[in-house]
Amino acid sequence: MSMNDPLGDMLTRIRNAQMRGKSTVRTPASKLRAWVLDVLKAEGYIRGYEKVETPSGHTELEISLKYYEGTPVIRELARVSKPGRRVYASVKELPQVRNGLGVSIVSTPKGVMSDAAARSANVGGEVLCTVF
Repeated sequence: MSMNDPLGDMLTRIRNAQMRGKSTVRTPASKLRAWVLDVLKAEGYIRGYEKVETPSGHTELEISLKYYEGTPVIRELARVSKPGRRVYASVKELPQVRNGLGVSIVSTPKGVMSDAAARSANVGGEVLCTVF
């Protein structure tokens, strides 16, 4: 599964690490994953991430998870567009997550951004995932 959907794999790793109360989780590095993490950080869902070299010479992203009073800040992290079924939305169709309490992460011609940023930039794109 993971190689067909590297982003879905990363989201699953984050969910699993949070269920176990881990403070960090690692995922193989890729531009798309880093861009999604940039949005999660900007929106306050993770503390941040850094690139780390593995002993075998691969680059991984070490993600610092965020908890509030012991509860994960990310309550829900769902993959929307999948390799087998891509989901695109025009700027007018961008999904609102929990009445705007959550965020859709969208891959647009102007980069990977939150649904709010995509609306201000007046661009649509591929709806990668939603977070709440």
